[in-house]
Amino acid sequence: MTSHDQEKAALADVLDTYRKIVVWKLAGLSRDDAIKPMVPTGTSLLGIVKHLAYVERWWFQAVLAKSEVDFPSTDNDPDADWRIEDDETVSGIIDLYEQECAVSRGVLEEVSLEADYPLRDRTHSAREIILHMIEELARHVGHMDILRELVDGATGWGPDDA
Repeated sequence: MTSHDQEKAALADVLDTYRKIVVWKLAGLSRDDAIKPMVPTGTSLLGIVKHLAYVERWWFQAVLAKSEVDFPSTDNDPDADWRIEDDETVSGIIDLYEQECAVSRGVLEEVSLEADYPLRDRTHSAREIILHMIEELARHVGHMDILRELVDGATGWGPDDA
């Protein structure tokens, strides 16, 4: 295994660790608790997971794979990816998130960490994008830590930590 492959595998492992924590943070919650807004902005645990599904879609499919993909957010409704609709369920949002993560894993296998991707006003390497995605996941897992503790007092990073 080359050092490039080792680095990519290490980055993928970190991504997957945080992805597992995201799903675990919803374990055992009712829909009502998962969508309960716990801060003035209205952020909920399930809303974060839905948002993260579309963050995965954006960075891995739209940017790295250069695919045309759909998003719920529009200029008129920029927060649609955070909002849980009446017909959406906890298991449905988890399925969406896990499907997006699976696609992201496939995209990651195909990219070179050194490849450049123009975005907005500058060019980013795949490595920078993946590191940003790790940062995004870590930040939102921190939010989920706090929200979950506010909902029912649960803390930790996974089942072995509870």
